[in-house]
Amino acid sequence: MLLHLMAKHRSLSGTLLYLALIALIVAGFACWAFNASLSSSLAELENSANQRLDLYSATLDSEVERFARLPGVLGLSPAVVGLLHAPRDLILQKQVNRYLEHLTERTSATAIYIMDNQGQVIATSNWQQPDSFLGENDAFRPYFKEAIIGKSSRFFGIGTTRSEPGYYLSQALDDNGQAIGVAVVKISLSRLEHTWSQNKALVWVADANRVVILASRPEWKFASLGTLPPQDQQRLDETRQYNRLKLRPLKIDLLHQQSSDARVVRWMAPSGVADSPLHRYLEQTRPLAGSNWQLSVLESLAPAYSLAYSRASLAAVLSILLLTGLVLLNERRRRLRDKLAAREALQRAYRQLEQKVEERTADLLSANQQLQAEVTERARAETHLRQTQAELIQAGKMAVVGQLSAQIAHELNQPLAALSTLSANTIKYLARGNLPTASGNLETIGQLVERMGKITGALRSFAHKSQASGGQAALTRTLDNALFLIDQRLRHGAVEVIREETPDLVADCDPNRLEQVLVNLLTNSLDALQDMPGARIIIRSRRLDQRVELTLHDNGHGFSAKSLQHLFEPFYTTKPAGVGLGLGLTLSASILAEAGGSLSAANHPQGGAIFTLLLPALTGESHHD
Repeated sequence: MLLHLMAKHRSLSGTLLYLALIALIVAGFACWAFNASLSSSLAELENSANQRLDLYSATLDSEVERFARLPGVLGLSPAVVGLLHAPRDLILQKQVNRYLEHLTERTSATAIYIMDNQGQVIATSNWQQPDSFLGENDAFRPYFKEAIIGKSSRFFGIGTTRSEPGYYLSQALDDNGQAIGVAVVKISLSRLEHTWSQNKALVWVADANRVVILASRPEWKFASLGTLPPQDQQRLDETRQYNRLKLRPLKIDLLHQQSSDARVVRWMAPSGVADSPLHRYLEQTRPLAGSNWQLSVLESLAPAYSLAYSRASLAAVLSILLLTGLVLLNERRRRLRDKLAAREALQRAYRQLEQKVEERTADLLSANQQLQAEVTERARAETHLRQTQAELIQAGKMAVVGQLSAQIAHELNQPLAALSTLSANTIKYLARGNLPTASGNLETIGQLVERMGKITGALRSFAHKSQASGGQAALTRTLDNALFLIDQRLRHGAVEVIREETPDLVADCDPNRLEQVLVNLLTNSLDALQDMPGARIIIRSRRLDQRVELTLHDNGHGFSAKSLQHLFEPFYTTKPAGVGLGLGLTLSASILAEAGGSLSAANHPQGGAIFTLLLPALTGESHHD
């Protein structure tokens, strides 16, 4: 047996090791396919992102270069130069305003305006609009500060008047080599953003402050790619580049660097955005020529991961099929080898089996004969047990009759004495011819005889040997019979009986045996209430679904904890020695159990003991007294 267990353990360990090796090989193939597919996809995405960067960079440069020479052209206009020398000339100012307005319509610029060398706007294309730039002083703007000292400036910011973002192109206007003003062209790059959005491209442009100024998604715009130092924040507040707009951070986690200008990132979408909260992208970044901007393109890695998982699954399946084929081939060779050995072993086992069948048949015949003998003996013992139990129940009943005999004798003595007197008087009345009196005495004698017959009939019915099961026990009538048998003790002990019964309850059990149980329980209650003032027994009955419940509650002293544990054990009694055998409650519980019911005892919360009888209710028609 020990060798068998050791062999089985070795076989199980070998199988587990074999399965672990297969799983390791399959996982290795799957990981290799996943990494190879992902690397290939990342290379393709990087190439695609570079092409997009070329396209978007060229488009942005083209859009800006359309307006690059426009500020310098304004310096060639005599009217503009004349206005800078005579800024209070209203006629000249109106002429320049119309010229700038017409030029704005032709070029589709957002606004074109002329500033003097103090930074005050003296002419603008939106001069007729309520929020005109005319009269504003933007000397604090970087595009003015750089242009006035002779540098062509490009600046992206949010307008302080209309709060519209735009790209400002500025250039100094000079006369004889001296700067007399600045020409500014404001253009909108929203058309580019709209095109990117229509193409569902993920692209943004960040300025030198690492603030996103152009984006294909509105929620990215004016978000910070990093934390701004306090001195930079103060500078932005002074120049009002973003018009004091609160720059929210755009959380991007770097997962790994793919190449010098490409990296794999995870973007955490802000709340309220429809995108999933977690995305992985390949971010390709390129600096824009002629500015300090960075152009970034994001390529979603979801298709790459999906393809990688698919190829990994395919590699796992192919490896499993390959390994399965090898295993099947090896298994076939092993089976062919084992088949020959098994054929010889089968013949040898067949011969051994025939011998064992003959031996086993002989053993079964012997065991069958022994089993039949045991069944016969068990049936005989069960019959004897039932007879003994029935005789014990009858003996318990006769013991109760013996206990009641003195009371019944006393109950019969009174009518017997009255019969003796009445019969003697009747003879005298007949001799005197007093027939009415004699007839009255005879009628009284008949009533006394009927009463004595009722007493002896109830006793004879109680002493009758009943069946083990079956019958219909009407609870009210059965309880009446039991109370009649102990009526003398009830009256002698001044015990009040309170009956709270549900009418027409019928139990599926033998009424004579139920009467015996009730007499036993009532007798126990009377013993507990002996010499007790205000003695009382409350009897209640009710229907519980397919069962009937009967409770007997006395106001005695109740049971001790020890008594409740051993109450239904044979020969256990709390009465003095020589008074009772301790079989009453045991027999009562046995009678109810045979009828499919139960008997339980407990201490009532209001004091005293309570017995609860549960019996199956009669399923047919109700029985009426």
